[in-house]
Amino acid sequence: MNYQQYAQDFWEQGYLVIENFFMDELMDHLNQVILGHFGRNPEWEHSEDFIEKSATEVIPWFPLREGDANFQPIEEDERLKTLTQSILGKGWESLYLMVMFSKQGTQGQAWHQDSPPEDSSRFNLNRLFYTHDINEKTGGQTIVYPGSHKMGELPAGKPQEDLENQIVLSPKKGTLVILHGHCWHRVLPIKGEYRVSANARAIPDGTPEDITDIAVYRNMRYRFSTQEIIEER
Repeated sequence: MNYQQYAQDFWEQGYLVIENFFMDELMDHLNQVILGHFGRNPEWEHSEDFIEKSATEVIPWFPLREGDANFQPIEEDERLKTLTQSILGKGWESLYLMVMFSKQGTQGQAWHQDSPPEDSSRFNLNRLFYTHDINEKTGGQTIVYPGSHKMGELPAGKPQEDLENQIVLSPKKGTLVILHGHCWHRVLPIKGEYRVSANARAIPDGTPEDITDIAVYRNMRYRFSTQEIIEER
């Protein structure tokens, strides 16, 4: 694995896709664990105001915080650690591992940045992995805007509209997607029975642990800790 080349590609585009990074057996096991936790019709955890304003319908779970050891092999994967250090440098830290569940017929996630982009040195690194195939049939593909991690604030506008240079990612089971937190991204509506992805987030040395508390959408900035819109756009 050419970690230096992967890091170079990441910093040029703001994202990186590596297929077959994790073995099918581990992904199949984690998918069953996730479905066992959520069931097929879990309750929303965000407020109706947030869901309506953000055009985002996803239910989070933080299994490692609850002592679920099934996800420990992800955090302990030496290849993932080496790749992360190649991108972030020494002193990086794991932030948290978040599983995201979306129901059939929901609208996915609107365009957003995970943290305010005013300080380019302060960001989170999304390390997304997929426990089942995501494709046009299932819906829920991830859309990214290449190079946007260097373009500042996501422009105001319609939350879910297509942008000219967007790229549609259809990650298969076991795929790893590394995504800069300032890179503009969204998730398409869910057509299949459900959509699952998981994110082992990391941060560069010296980055505050609450870096993802404020997210930037095309129509607002939202603070999750207080569940409030702090800026209308």
